[in-house]
Amino acid sequence: MSDMTWFTIISTLGAALAVAIGMMFPALAMGRAISQALDALARQPEAEKSVMRTLFIGLAMIESLAIYVLVIVLIILFRNPLLEYLVTGS
Repeated sequence: MSDMTWFTIISTLGAALAVAIGMMFPALAMGRAISQALDALARQPEAEKSVMRTLFIGLAMIESLAIYVLVIVLIILFRNPLLEYLVTGS
């Protein structure tokens, strides 16, 4: 196999690994946040509006991390600066 084939395979596997790790931790954090919010609501039902507002802001921040991971991986896959170096052979 050529260098280009190996480079493409390694880039794709690296991107898949980055997405797997980069999505796993925000998903765990979201599950923990929701669990804690439900626990807080069970203890103090009258604080529902405050807890829910804070929960949704926190979930949005956690989700933005997962979106950043996806954007970086897509940049690496489709506009990899090392690919240009490999093609020119310099």
